[in-house]
Amino acid sequence: MDLRQLAYLVAVAETGSFTAAARRHHVAQSAVSMAIARLEQRLELKLFERQERRVRITAEGEVLLGHARRLLLQAERAEQEMAELRSLVSGEVRIGIPFMLGSYFFPPILMAFKHRYPGLRIQVEEAGTRALLARMAQGELDLAILIASDLPAELVGERLVREEMVAVVGEDHPWRGRSAISLPEFFAEELALFRHGFYHREYMDQLAAEAGITPRIAFESNLIPLHKAVVRQGFAVTTLLRMAIEEDADLYAVPFSPPIHLDLCVAWRREDPLSRANRALRDFLLEQKG
Repeated sequence: MDLRQLAYLVAVAETGSFTAAARRHHVAQSAVSMAIARLEQRLELKLFERQERRVRITAEGEVLLGHARRLLLQAERAEQEMAELRSLVSGEVRIGIPFMLGSYFFPPILMAFKHRYPGLRIQVEEAGTRALLARMAQGELDLAILIASDLPAELVGERLVREEMVAVVGEDHPWRGRSAISLPEFFAEELALFRHGFYHREYMDQLAAEAGITPRIAFESNLIPLHKAVVRQGFAVTTLLRMAIEEDADLYAVPFSPPIHLDLCVAWRREDPLSRANRALRDFLLEQKG
């Protein structure tokens, strides 16, 4: 017996008709009838009682029907797994990354992933947290790096890295060399901050509101190089993740007191199973967790 015969058997049993079974499989009714007849001949069993307007499965047919459904399901799963294996050769992954991580943390990790799976196409979207959340909700991204404490109920995440948020000053600033500064000290300075829509900005606004302080914002920009240039020239101070200035010899990180840490996670939609390719990327990222 072959899978085609078993599929016809299931269709006839479920529809009670050779004609309806043929329509389900887009074949002629004679093809279904002949396949069932050959199956009965091979097994030397009667599988259906042919009545005038209805076909009724026999007790022997019921036994085979259970096996047929299991075998067809196993065949479908095998095809799905083979398709997923092919996806690791020629599939696509779509991930959203916040600007700072995209510039300073992820490039070497993504290159290592590409080296492991050279056939995969990697689509990277850099944006603010709110934009990434919207793209995840719309199904435009499969994975995103987000603030763990900020995940909506429809997303699930696993912690990837903990990073410190620090004040950033230039060489001539009096805070250079300080072990820590308070939030009121920070908000009293001329500031360069991200625009609204970025978690980094919204978090600083929240801290200022909790302290009853109105920040003195001199520059608003989503361009990290502009933030750094403003700080170098002494026009303002800013706040970035510590990783963002590790390679800048003329910029200095000053911790907050108490310290501010952000837990970043790799997130995916709770009710939307990831493809094998996206699971491979998620698992690879978690191997690198800090």
